[in-house]
Amino acid sequence: MANRDNGTTVLALLAGAAIGAGLGILFAPDKGEKTRGKIKEKYDDQKNDLVNKFGELTETVKSKFAKTKVDLEKGFDDLIHNADDKSEEVIAKLERKLQELKNAAHNASPKN
Repeated sequence: MANRDNGTTVLALLAGAAIGAGLGILFAPDKGEKTRGKIKEKYDDQKNDLVNKFGELTETVKSKFAKTKVDLEKGFDDLIHNADDKSEEVIAKLERKLQELKNAAHNASPKN
């Protein structure tokens, strides 16, 4: 959620800077052709900045998702490994109990 807020803030700042630069150029006492050139130049600069920021944000998100994916896979592998260990312990305990019950039943049976 914080990344989304940061992206929105960056976008708002860039939009504000572009609007301010455009208004400043429009009200400056220059020829129309020169003013249009300045506007296009500022627009291109702002567009490139926005593309760069978007690229950085995309890489950050990809990196975080990749790390989260690795963490989830490791956690799942650990869970499976622990479950296997526990199931083997339970089976071993049940086998020992079964053997104890067999021994107790054999010892309790009447001898002929």
